[in-house]
Amino acid sequence: MTNSLLRFVPRGPTLLIVGVLAGLAFPALAGAVRPAMAASIFVIVLGTLLRVNAADFIRTMQQPRFSALLPVVVMLVCPALVGMAARVIGIGPELALAMVLAVCAPPSGGTAAVARMLGLDATIPLAVTLLSMALAPLSVPVLASWFAGMAFDPFELALRLFVLTAGAAGVALVLRQRAAGLLKRHADGIDGLVLAALLIFAISTMAGVRAQIEAEPMAALVCVTLAFACNLALQGLGAALLPGTLAERLGIGLILGNRNVGLVWSALGASASPTMALFFAATQFPIYMTPRLIAFLIRWATPEKATS
Repeated sequence: MTNSLLRFVPRGPTLLIVGVLAGLAFPALAGAVRPAMAASIFVIVLGTLLRVNAADFIRTMQQPRFSALLPVVVMLVCPALVGMAARVIGIGPELALAMVLAVCAPPSGGTAAVARMLGLDATIPLAVTLLSMALAPLSVPVLASWFAGMAFDPFELALRLFVLTAGAAGVALVLRQRAAGLLKRHADGIDGLVLAALLIFAISTMAGVRAQIEAEPMAALVCVTLAFACNLALQGLGAALLPGTLAERLGIGLILGNRNVGLVWSALGASASPTMALFFAATQFPIYMTPRLIAFLIRWATPEKATS
């Protein structure tokens, strides 16, 4: 089974789009795989931790621009910029709040895996994502209170993030220590399993989305448009933020643009209005569709090195 998955790894960006569209076209399928969402995140984070070079990861963590500057930009500066932009443009308060809360979320747990799939350096996205997750229990409640007077339980957020990352990190540490040779021999197999987990996760994020779109088609169109605009603007900001290679800058763009919106969404619970829920659902489209665009940009800029 793993060998058959390997044939699809180079087509990963296209498969993510297929996953989103399949979940949208077949609501029963999205609902059926929804319970596997947590397990798929675990596999994504674990697989990425197993495939990132430990020495490179440590070197990245020792650089202040990645270990201090970027997490602050991701978790504090970006939400503030989105909030100010929404007010200047004149977006309604409810939708503006949804945009800010979506960007308050830490980067998606699959960001580093997507970066690897695109042939980018996954070390920086992984390091910044983990540090941003550690900052989230402090930053999200403060920003939510500042913009809307909403209350978040920081301990609940911390627990969710700990469960998301600590288990995978522990398993990765044990496997690296006791099965390093086996991991090296089956490195491609790990990539295939991560791709399968990403596909399952992409499908599961569409659970209930089709019903929301059918109920409010015009509102859905507005939300999807704003979700793409916000994601692409943040990815562009990330790519221009720091000097570096194309791979580094595009990887940073992924960090800024692709957020774990489901974390904030679940923490809000009944406090999330239908409009907010619709925007949160809309954010999943650019997360899984923009990697195809990034793959095209890489191929256009460095055709001899790019992988699709």
